[in-house]
Amino acid sequence: MDTRFLQSFIAVIESGSIAEAARRLDLAPTTVAQQIRALEDDIGSKLLTRAGRTVKPTVVGARILDRTRGLLRDVRDLRSAASDTGLPAGPLRLGATPTALMGLLPPFLRRWKQTHPSIPIYIEPGTSVTLLDGVTSGELDAAIIVHPTFELPKTCSWRLLREEPLILLTQTRLRVKDALATVAEEPFIRYDRRVVAGKMADEYLHAKGVRPNVQFELDGIEHIAKLVAEGFGVSVLPDWPVIGVPDPQLRRWSLPQPCPTRRVGLGWLRASVRSQLVEEFAHIACSEHAKVSR
Repeated sequence: MDTRFLQSFIAVIESGSIAEAARRLDLAPTTVAQQIRALEDDIGSKLLTRAGRTVKPTVVGARILDRTRGLLRDVRDLRSAASDTGLPAGPLRLGATPTALMGLLPPFLRRWKQTHPSIPIYIEPGTSVTLLDGVTSGELDAAIIVHPTFELPKTCSWRLLREEPLILLTQTRLRVKDALATVAEEPFIRYDRRVVAGKMADEYLHAKGVRPNVQFELDGIEHIAKLVAEGFGVSVLPDWPVIGVPDPQLRRWSLPQPCPTRRVGLGWLRASVRSQLVEEFAHIACSEHAKVSR
């Protein structure tokens, strides 16, 4: 059984069409269709069926989906373990939140490419919750995430990369004498309370007796920062990293203590075949971040 056919089978189910799966796999649609037919002949059952404009798994296809994903993970692990170099073979499948992808990750990747040019990294963007699920399920080798409010599973290792206290973000022109009074008086852009730091900010302001005049509530620190720069209001956010020149239209102000801190780090499965690769990446990440923080 050709594992490439199994990859095509999963891609078609995830994308809902042979054409979209072909784009993801960089193959011709006819090639993907032929691979699916060959896989069905090999297994002896029809695996996909059309439902309107989309393609869905049959009963048999749905039944073998998880086993197929597990089999492909096992094949990746086998290839990694079979490396005759000092480190397991890649690629390293790494998850990263949008903020980490834009702020923390670039110098880490630059150093990795210089140190290990033959080991590629596959990057999966997502929220901390979905990326942690990807790590615990084995779909991802590691992820740069915000530490959740609960303890990580005992099967996971954690390396702290950065602590980010909450700050008040305003336009540069706004003069702030009392940060909490500014939050109460100015239009407020709330960080989504479904994410860790958004919940922290909401609970912090509630504990301080501040009821902001909320104009918008959204996820995505960079999106909120853009709205603040455009004059739509102020916001309370974690003090996130910025690569390059900071936006001259924005200013960050300290908040009264005690102030919550968001913890950003690298999480991975201890028992993963590629855990040694992750530990090497963690070493590089900590080293590079220490240089930036000096």
